[in-house]
Amino acid sequence: MSQRPHSPPARVAVIVPAYGVAHLLGEALTSLQAQTLQDWECVVIDDGAPDDVAGAVKPFLADPRIRFLATENQGVSGARNTAIAHTTAPYIALLDGDDRFRPRHLERTVAALEADSEAKLATCNALIFGAVPKSRLCFTSRQGTGDGIRGSLSDVLDRSFGVYIGTTFRRADFDAIGGFEVGMTHAEDFDLWVRLMLLGGHALYVDEVLGEYRVRSTSASANSDKMLLGEIRVYEKAMAQLGDRPEAELAAKLIERNIKVLEFERAIDRVIDGDTKGGIAEIRMHGDLQGPVWIVAQKIWTIFPGLARPMLQWRRHSHERGSTRSFASFLRTLTSPRESQS
Repeated sequence: MSQRPHSPPARVAVIVPAYGVAHLLGEALTSLQAQTLQDWECVVIDDGAPDDVAGAVKPFLADPRIRFLATENQGVSGARNTAIAHTTAPYIALLDGDDRFRPRHLERTVAALEADSEAKLATCNALIFGAVPKSRLCFTSRQGTGDGIRGSLSDVLDRSFGVYIGTTFRRADFDAIGGFEVGMTHAEDFDLWVRLMLLGGHALYVDEVLGEYRVRSTSASANSDKMLLGEIRVYEKAMAQLGDRPEAELAAKLIERNIKVLEFERAIDRVIDGDTKGGIAEIRMHGDLQGPVWIVAQKIWTIFPGLARPMLQWRRHSHERGSTRSFASFLRTLTSPRESQS
C-alpha cells in the first residue's frame, strides 16, 4: 500500500467507503480526478460489500493516487478507520462512494484549514439529489450563532452549524480522538464532528456548493429512529466529557428534545401501523403541537379518524431529506378537489 517512487507527497487523503454502491462509484472517483487540487491520495474500501466494488474501481487503478482495499464487513466506521490507517497525508477528506465532489472541493477546504490553525474541520454546502422530489441545498440559512463562517461546539451540538459528510479535517486531530467509534452505526459522522470540536477551537464553513449528496431509498439516514438514538448517544458521550462546562446543559436539553421527538415519531408509527386510536392519543399528549396545521389535523381526526393514517404517511414522506412537500399542502388536497385531481 506504499506510494510509488517519485510521487509527490499528498496534501490530503480522500477516503471512499463503497459498500453497496459499486454502480455509482465511477461518478465519485471521476469527480475526485477532476479536482483542481491534484496532490491527493485515495483509498477505496470494499467493506465486504455484496456487489462488485473491485470491478468498479479497476478502471481507476491506472491512477497511482487511487488504491483499493478489501476487508471483511466491519461497518462504515471501522471501514473508514482502516482506510485512513493506509494513508499518510496530513489532511483527511471524506467522499462516500455514491456522492460527488465539485472541482474545487479539496482546494477550498484544505486551504481553509491551512489558513486557520484553530479550525478542527472545514465543511461546505452541497447539493442534495437522487431519490428526492426536487434537488436542493443542504444549508439555506446562516450557519451557527456567530459570523456564519466559524462555528462553536454549541453550534455543532445543536446543529445550528451543519456539517456536511464531505468534510475535511486534520489527521493529527483524528488520531487524537481515536478515529471513528466502531460501535456507532448511526450518527457516526456527527459523533466524529462533536469529538473533534471537544478538542477546542472552531469549525469552518466554506460558503460554496462544493459537494453533491445523493439520497438513496436504502440510505442509512432514512431510518429516523436509529438516527435519533444515535444522536442521543452522541450527546451522552459529550456530557461525559464536558463536566460542568455550559455546553453540558445544552447537551442535556438536546437529549430531552430527541427523546420527545422519538416518542412522537413512534406515536406516528402506531397510527401508520394500524393502531389509530392509540397513536392519536399519544400524539395529542404532545402539548407543543399548537400550530395551525396540527390544530386543523386533530379536528379532522376527531370527525374522520380514518384520515389520520394517510395524513401522517404524507407527513412522514414530506419530512424525508430533500422533500419540498408540506403537510399543509396535503391538507389543501382534502379541501380542494381540483388540486387533488391535478
